[in-house]
Amino acid sequence: MNPSPWSLTSPWPARPLPLGGALYTAGVQIGAHVLERMPPAEREHVLRDCSTNVDNLDSGRWATLLNSACVVEEPMPLPYALLLVAVLGYAEYAYGAWWTAGVFLFGHAAATLLVYGALRRGADRETRRAVDVGTSYGFNAVLGALTSALPRGTVRNVARAGLLAVAVRPVLRRERTFTDAGHLVALGLGVGISLAVDCLSGSKHRKISLA
Repeated sequence: MNPSPWSLTSPWPARPLPLGGALYTAGVQIGAHVLERMPPAEREHVLRDCSTNVDNLDSGRWATLLNSACVVEEPMPLPYALLLVAVLGYAEYAYGAWWTAGVFLFGHAAATLLVYGALRRGADRETRRAVDVGTSYGFNAVLGALTSALPRGTVRNVARAGLLAVAVRPVLRRERTFTDAGHLVALGLGVGISLAVDCLSGSKHRKISLA
């Protein structure tokens, strides 16, 4: 029997060109440009309707856990958009499109729900109704999970510690926002996934070569 192409412990077959991340990023970016051209009131309505803020989740609007990952308040800066394409593209190359999409959506939804749980009792009215959309929670989750593709040992451990340290800094600032905490949570979830991948896959997945 041939090994499954999705098994983490099987030899890696040839894979199609990883285009999922690029198509997702392009779709979000096009949507942002469309939103920019809407009348301000209509644009605000769309953003609030897709937002995973406390009021929406308290009202049982769980579809926002998906919708919010497909909408941004304004077009993404080119460096960030290219980084998003690169991270999602390599994750798709190394682990497959379904794995990448699963980690992205899990990180986005889980970080959102954890932040929501922390905010729902003590948040002020402005925070409860805040616009909370974007790609950053999912991006951080995939970035953290992708550290398992680095060489084992010092490089991998330093990368994990360095990413977490960078994500902690905004949380320690006096002017921090709840999204800063969300980024840290999402990254932590991704690192946790990478540790699980280490245990399951051994050395069989594609690694980023530093040679």
